Amino acid sequence: MKNLLMQLVSQEYIEIAADVRSGKPRIAGTRIAVEDIAVLHLKLGYSLVEIAGKYDLSLASVYAAMAYYFDHRDEIDARTVQEDELVEVLKQNYPSRLQEKLKQLRNE
Repeated sequence: MKNLLMQLVSQEYIEIAADVRSGKPRIAGTRIAVEDIAVLHLKLGYSLVEIAGKYDLSLASVYAAMAYYFDHRDEIDARTVQEDELVEVLKQNYPSRLQEKLKQLRNE
């Protein structure tokens, strides 16, 4: 029964659509991904109340995002690692022209 209740809460506040944020779970009606909330809270130290206020979200939706994150932590963290690795590969293969120009200006 407890698990069923959690699923109902998550379905009310969390949605997944393939065409929004690459299918990442997000707070319903927004583009704010569950992983965004987790990073703000766990890595940057924002309280859930601060996050709700800063992004004009209901406190219930922010708590639901964290509940969803903890229920799917391994999957979300693995996806984040893959995305970070892809960004590094792209940075190495396609250096920023702006960064190159700034580097040249500093050397002159």
